[in-house]
Amino acid sequence: MLKELAKSIREYKRPSLLAPLFVSGEVVLECLIPFIIANLVNQIKAGCAMSVILQYGLVLVVMAGLSLACGALAGSACATASCGFARNLRKDMFYRIQTYSFENIDKFSVSSLVTRLTTDVTNVQMAYMMIVRTAIRCPLMLIFSFIMAYVMGGKMAFIFLVTIPVLGLGLAFVIHKVMPLFHRVFKKYDALNNSVQENVKGMRVVKSFVREEYEKKKFGAAAQDVCTDFTRAERILAINNPLMQFCLYITMVFVLSFGSYTIVTTQGLSLDVGQLSSLLTYSFQILASLMMLSMVFVMITMADESAHRILEVLQEKSRLVSPENAVTEVKDGSIDFDHVSFKYSQTADRMALANIDLHIRSGETIGIIGGTGSSKSTLIQLISRLYDATEGTVRVGGRDVREYDLDTLRNQVAVVLQKNVLFSGTIKENLRWGNPDATDEEMQEACRLAQADEFIRQFPDGYDTYIEQGGANVSGGQKQRLCIARALLKKPKILILDDSTSAVDTRTDALIRQGFRQYIPSTTKIIIAQRTASVQDADRIVVMDGGTIHAVGTHEELMKHNKIYREVYTSQNKAGDDE
Repeated sequence: MLKELAKSIREYKRPSLLAPLFVSGEVVLECLIPFIIANLVNQIKAGCAMSVILQYGLVLVVMAGLSLACGALAGSACATASCGFARNLRKDMFYRIQTYSFENIDKFSVSSLVTRLTTDVTNVQMAYMMIVRTAIRCPLMLIFSFIMAYVMGGKMAFIFLVTIPVLGLGLAFVIHKVMPLFHRVFKKYDALNNSVQENVKGMRVVKSFVREEYEKKKFGAAAQDVCTDFTRAERILAINNPLMQFCLYITMVFVLSFGSYTIVTTQGLSLDVGQLSSLLTYSFQILASLMMLSMVFVMITMADESAHRILEVLQEKSRLVSPENAVTEVKDGSIDFDHVSFKYSQTADRMALANIDLHIRSGETIGIIGGTGSSKSTLIQLISRLYDATEGTVRVGGRDVREYDLDTLRNQVAVVLQKNVLFSGTIKENLRWGNPDATDEEMQEACRLAQADEFIRQFPDGYDTYIEQGGANVSGGQKQRLCIARALLKKPKILILDDSTSAVDTRTDALIRQGFRQYIPSTTKIIIAQRTASVQDADRIVVMDGGTIHAVGTHEELMKHNKIYREVYTSQNKAGDDE
């Protein structure tokens, strides 16, 4: 795990190494200052001249200044290293997520990925900050302070060796109890974020059904669940501080009482006032280091679960990757399904698609119609290799889709999905997702084909109109037409519309299809629709039922020979026929 996470340090190795170096200098100086002060006290007690006191004072000022400088430099280097590490970690995770197939996305929920990119990375960042500074400072301070305490106080320093195991056992108990709680609480964080995401995304539905109180209760329950587990963890962690304080005061009582007794009985021969004062300072340094070290362990304990969750994202590999010596050119828009079967999970009981045998010539217009759950969308997702067929072969341009470079294939297969998505930005910026180098003329032509140009020009800012996140400030039909225009800008060999004209009126739908016939005749067009009017002028219509192809033919052929198609057509056109 550490080896994998360390790859994200990269250009921040230098500050990551400088921070411990400066911390080491700070610790050495802090440990030497009490020693110098002890000698100064003894010199004053012996009646030294003012010049000696000034000399010691100058040395102390210089050492304090150097210690301060080392501390400031260590803090700066530590901040640079930890923030840079977190930035690289988020970047690496985001880049990895971009390579995921739909199968990988199905494994992680969106809310879980958001939590991992935010809360989990912050926890690991805090732990790393402590590791490169505090986790170096505390052990060094313990070692140097103990050595100096032994030099100044002799066997009295061994009192610290008694307190360390007590603190160690207490810390081990805390970690043992807290770890399972943190493991559980981060999964509940995912559920909490999922509740927020669902509520915000579906705000219009929540308000239209007056379900605000229900959503409040649902969120409150999730928040209380997280609060309960965190409270349990904090209660256990709270044991740590009083245990530290107890050991600190016990040590102080011992040092003061036994040290005073030694000074009085030996008349300062074995231990004098200067040595006792420095011993007290070293006591504080040792126990403060132990307290800080316990905080480091607590933070690392919390970050450990976050690190494992981050590692799951970084080590997850997409099954859909470009092969070696991948094909980088799609010959034409022909599509062949050779006895294709598919299921979303290896453990699924039934196939989503079963024995699909379909051959589409380049430039054909194919309509696909079928009831809800007939796997129409699943079928077209195999063409652009969003999923791989479980059995059989899918070919595009005469080549198995698994032989293509993924970018090459997907650039030639434009898909306007059922759930249309627009991103925050201008209309031009959204359109250029289809082609980053598209000119204004090309965008306007694509919008004219998609019947979007007219309503765009009615906006005060035209093509520079700002689109809110998710396209919240445009209608469903406008959003669909903009997404179609965006797909057309790719100039693909295959254009797939997955129920992408459901929100437009029949006249606009007909104009869009007429534009396709006239201006992109060589492009293979696949139109999935619920309305028979959207597909009846297609070269062929595929009727799907239960994940299988029930029939293939023209509108006239299906009206004569296919019961399912005839029933759908009749139900949709009954009012018109009666009239």
